[in-house]
Amino acid sequence: MNMIDDIKLIFPVPACETALPGFRFDLQLFAAEDEGRTEEPTEKKLRDAREKGQVAKTQELPQAVVVIFGFLVIFFLGSWIYGSLAAITRYYMTSFHSFTLTEKSVMQEFFRISFESAKILGPLFIAVMVAAFLGDAVQVGFQVSTHPLKLDLSKIKFDPATMFRKVFFSKQIMMNLFKSVFKVAVIGIIAYLIIVNDYENILKTPDISIPLALKTVTLMALKIILWSAAVMLVLAIPDYFFQKREFIESLKMTKEELKEELKETVGDPHIRARLREMQRDIVMKNMIREVPKADVVVTNPTHFSVALRYDRNTMPAPTVIAKGEDNMALRIRQIARENDIPIMENRPLAQEMYRRLDVGDIVPEDLFYAVSLVYAELYKKKRLRQAI
Repeated sequence: MNMIDDIKLIFPVPACETALPGFRFDLQLFAAEDEGRTEEPTEKKLRDAREKGQVAKTQELPQAVVVIFGFLVIFFLGSWIYGSLAAITRYYMTSFHSFTLTEKSVMQEFFRISFESAKILGPLFIAVMVAAFLGDAVQVGFQVSTHPLKLDLSKIKFDPATMFRKVFFSKQIMMNLFKSVFKVAVIGIIAYLIIVNDYENILKTPDISIPLALKTVTLMALKIILWSAAVMLVLAIPDYFFQKREFIESLKMTKEELKEELKETVGDPHIRARLREMQRDIVMKNMIREVPKADVVVTNPTHFSVALRYDRNTMPAPTVIAKGEDNMALRIRQIARENDIPIMENRPLAQEMYRRLDVGDIVPEDLFYAVSLVYAELYKKKRLRQAI
């Protein structure tokens, strides 16, 4: 048994490897870099990533727009740029013999040529900056973040296996390689077709003036650049969707991360359950304190109890001050008996008020008649008691 067989015994070959004779390749190198990240990123995760400057975008769009804007400026201002450069060249070529090289004259000429250079290149730089800004703003909007400038040493880990996989077997690297090869091939084809089409004009350049020759070459170069930029714009569309998919993949979360985020944003489920229980306890205690103030307790007779109170000076109609079901209903009836509050059985009315009304609600108009019968019976018993 040789060394390779020994290695196979220690590290068995996975079933996902290719079965080519004499060659085995681990397809796990192409597996997801973050195993277990199966959950889609939440809105908070996407928002935090955006605040850190992490967004899905393609570099092809700003590159194409920069090239187009830059060459359009050169095309429309080419004559002025050419004239300005010729004037500067003529000035220094004809006046150089009269220069006196002193510290003051050198500084004057330095500022002079700096100003002239800025005047010539300024429009081009402004156009390129605006194009770069628009190329990114169209994709991700306006977002300023200094987070990418911060150095986080905790993320720097020396892991040769991970580095090797990211460098040689990353989908991002493969996509960038494909784009580079595709762009070189397309630009080469475009350049070849344009040069072949203008080949006769190129052959005539030795026989024409320098400005006309420069114009011929410039127009040919402009066509190559603009057509190449147009191809880059077309390439930017699928690349954007690829970058967006990869961006979402990179932000996917594990189930544990999702639970932790939910705890941070919504709160721990156990704590929320405890808070709801405490709120119920507070509501029940408040209801229990209000039961002795009731005029009457309507029951069905065992499952539901609704306590009503009416004050003609402060209330437009009888109001529910307490209600309960099962054990709470028994508790309300017990407190009513302890405080000599009348208890009247009216099954449909008790069920309807319990179902439709909350504590503090006024009895609706469609229940006025039924409630008025209860209060009429209550007043009748009260007068009878007073007469006795």
